[in-house]
Amino acid sequence: MLLSLGEEEASEVFKYLGPKEVQKIGSEMSRVKDVSKERIEAIATELIDTAEQSTTLGLDSDNYIRSVLTRALGDDKAGFLLDRILQGSDTSGIEGLKWMDPGTIAELIKNEHPQIIATILVHLERDLSAAILNLFAERLRSDVILRIATLEGIQPNALAELNDVLAKVLSGGEKLKKTTLGGIRTAAEILNFVGGNTEKMVLDDIREQDSELSQRIQDEMFTFDNMLDLEDRAIQTVLRDVQTDRLVIAMKGADEAIREKIFKNMSNRAADSLREDLESRGPVRLSEVEAAQKEVLKVVRRLADEGQIMLGGGGEDAFV
Repeated sequence: MLLSLGEEEASEVFKYLGPKEVQKIGSEMSRVKDVSKERIEAIATELIDTAEQSTTLGLDSDNYIRSVLTRALGDDKAGFLLDRILQGSDTSGIEGLKWMDPGTIAELIKNEHPQIIATILVHLERDLSAAILNLFAERLRSDVILRIATLEGIQPNALAELNDVLAKVLSGGEKLKKTTLGGIRTAAEILNFVGGNTEKMVLDDIREQDSELSQRIQDEMFTFDNMLDLEDRAIQTVLRDVQTDRLVIAMKGADEAIREKIFKNMSNRAADSLREDLESRGPVRLSEVEAAQKEVLKVVRRLADEGQIMLGGGGEDAFV
């Protein structure tokens, strides 16, 4: 659609897109060749149909919510709620960082206090944060992840320091609101992308300071939902080490997409048998499902530690 609009109109559309969206769409545009007139007309018709079914409801919802709550509750109470409801929405300064490459950002912030670095990284995409983290020294990496995992909101004074850092390279950074970003899940999501050796070193360093926190981060690093992200070969390897009965119970609480991912990596006969077991199995307690899923995840983690499969941003499965 953008290729058919022309340079001026297409550039106006791109102004509303984020860095990842621009990269993905730009890559697709570069691969498009020899599109027929009929295909362009079909795409345009589909776009128009979609637009006609949409409304303007919600397009300026932030300002509407801000106005309604302020009028109803007053500035102080409304401000407290808005910080939680609209978290991260007023971060134009940090948005500028998202367009920079990891090396530039790492160079900018590497000498700042680890708490400031942690504050910045929780605002960025997890893979970008991981790339930045990989450019730091080992001790700094561990310190930053530790602070991210224990971050329980960002205080105004920390945000003021953050603005001072960003002011070195960015202009017009607006006052940022307190957010509820950070925490164990954020730390785990970032570590999922940094790769095996770095992940292990960071967790080992944190374990020396707080073994419970290290375990909680590791528990969050790969959930049953993440089975969907595994390569087919990895799924097949995992299934060979999981008891069928435990797999049935674990799948009782799984999304349909995960079930289909597992079915397609089994023989037709085994998949049909598993479907029958799922259908015939009566209601199962949530605690039983979670316990079974943890057993499956233990197998996943063991196979990853043995190098038989790769998790997170490690790329394709290793050959054994």
